[in-house]
Amino acid sequence: MSLEQDIKKIVESCGAKLYDIETVSEHGKTIYRVTITDRDGVDLDKCAKVSNLISPLLDVNPPVSGDYNLEVSSPGIERKLKKLAHFENSIGEKVRITTIEGDVIDGVLEKVEGNTIFIKTADGLVSVDFDDIQSAKTYFEW
Repeated sequence: MSLEQDIKKIVESCGAKLYDIETVSEHGKTIYRVTITDRDGVDLDKCAKVSNLISPLLDVNPPVSGDYNLEVSSPGIERKLKKLAHFENSIGEKVRITTIEGDVIDGVLEKVEGNTIFIKTADGLVSVDFDDIQSAKTYFEW
């Protein structure tokens, strides 16, 4: 079993879903970032619980060489959509998609079928192939 699969099991045992794992460098420090979601929201207690359960696993199976900080957090209301699973978990939310050609599509994410993303826009239902997406994110109108 991979480290990501082990982390996913731990996250799910806490009643959340694994959204993403990434290793980033910020201010000269390496951060191993585990992002989780939950339909009821992710609070500080849930992040701390997941972090405390993941830490011993990472002590035995370090995710990177050298020093790093573990960060467990929520992706927030407005979040990047990088994987098909991100789109599937965001059905019903407002999204903004920029295609490789530079077209910008705003609307409500209706469904995902295979590699095709369907967005309900003011002009009707628009479909976009996942491979044609340059960037995408959810957004919230304040």
